[in-house]
Order: sequence, then C-alpha cells, then structure tokens
Amino acid sequence: MTATEYADQASELFVLSDSFIRIKELIDDESSTIDDISEVILIDPALSGTLLKLANSSFFNYPGKIDTISKAVLVLGITEVYNLVIAYFTTQAYKAINAEQEYLDNFWEKSVDCALMIKFLGCSIGVPNAERLFILGLLHNLGELIVKQISADKVTECQSDESCSLPWLMQESLLGFTYGECGAELLKLWQLPYSLVAPIRNQDESDFSSINTETQLLYIAKRIILQQTLVKSKNQQQLIDELQLTSLGLDDELLRSAVDYCDLERLSILSVLSPTSATIY
Repeated sequence: MTATEYADQASELFVLSDSFIRIKELIDDESSTIDDISEVILIDPALSGTLLKLANSSFFNYPGKIDTISKAVLVLGITEVYNLVIAYFTTQAYKAINAEQEYLDNFWEKSVDCALMIKFLGCSIGVPNAERLFILGLLHNLGELIVKQISADKVTECQSDESCSLPWLMQESLLGFTYGECGAELLKLWQLPYSLVAPIRNQDESDFSSINTETQLLYIAKRIILQQTLVKSKNQQQLIDELQLTSLGLDDELLRSAVDYCDLERLSILSVLSPTSATIY
C-alpha cells in the first residue's frame, strides 16, 4: 500500500466533525466576522472549554483573563484560534484508533513535546507568531497512528532498534514512505492549509536549502525529541548536523533550554488535550 492508500483508508475512521467543517468555511470566508466564528464554536461546549483553557494557559502567557470565545478570537487572532480548533478536533478524531493505552500515552507525550519544542525554538529565533508552529509539532506524527490502525505490526517493526537504523529510514524501507508523508496525505484529505501539509510531508528532508524555516524547525524539534525517547543510543550529532543548527542560529545551550521548557509545560498541555495521558504524571 502507498501512503495515499493508507490515508484513504484512515479517512473513513479519522473523521473531522461537521462543526470543524463549518468553522473552516467561516474562516475561509473573508466576509465572516469574529461573532460568526465565535457562535459556531460556542455550539460545541467541549470545544469552547478546551479553547478557553488553552488560551488562558502559560503556553500563551496572556497577561489578562480570556473569558469568552469572542475575546479569544480577538486576542489570539483568527489563525491561532483556527490552529487550536484543528488541535482539538484532530485529538477527537484520534480517539477512534484501536490501540493499547500505554502506546497512546507515549504517542501523545512525544507529540506534545515536539509541539512545545518547535514553538520554543521558533520563539527563540524570532519567527513571527511562533505559537502557530505548535500545531505542526502536534500533528507531525499523525502518519504513525494511521499505520498503527491499519497495519499495527508494521509500526512495531519500524520501532525496532535491532538494525540501529534511524526511524524514518526504517519507515522508508519497510513501508516505502515515511510517517510524515502518510500524515500529509490525510491532512490533504481534510483540506487543511498547505502551510501545515508541506512541513509535515518534508519533515525528514535534510537539505535545508530546499525547505522553509518552519520545516527546518520541525526537522530539528522532531530529532531532539526522538533522541530523548526512541533513539537514546544515538547522540545528537548523529541525528542533526551542526551546520543545520548554526544556519538557524541554534546552539546546544538553547536546545537544553528547549528540553527544560518541554518538561515544564508538558503536563499542562496534556491535561487539556489528552487528560488520560496526563495521569501518568
């Protein structure tokens, strides 16, 4: 099966709700107002509650209290609220997967860590509106869940470290594509913006001259998280070229600070997006 065929099968299971589709239509419609968008969000109490929790979390560090959806849209901006809406509905879609809880807890922890990592790195080097990068980290490994649902044994094989091969190379060898490429195909079916699809598809591209800053940061963030979890036998230099770091203005001290930031903020984000995973802490 190709990455597209996996995504086609998964799209029948991982379905975004009608509320998401309506919100997307409003955001795409330049004539829509903040009140129009807020009214649709308010129809879904769980979505509204999640958005307000995230908006008031230390993740945004807004000095005042955001107590209404319309204020959240006004303060954070339509693009950022849209990203939070995507985060909420994709986490809901993930609940359809048939997998053991320990696997899902680990998956969520790595996804949230990558999201926090890329956001921290983006802020550190002055990327405009770096909070928007969070959604890239959160969705970057969606392809693994797709393969897990359809061919669980393949995920187990790809995680094996007996060959000492790097995960994305294992995926390419065993599946013929990477999880990033597979996840991007599902995001396309969901009609999510190209600005999300392209970095996720190209997250394993090592030629920085051919990818944009967002994709480069995802490349770095993903490898730092994997080095902390799945491929502990590899050192950082085996996963990331020093020139790649310096081209972005990153250094080892900054990366250590980023890891500390993940440790500090992980629980608060997990408690909102995946409360079950948060209980392990």
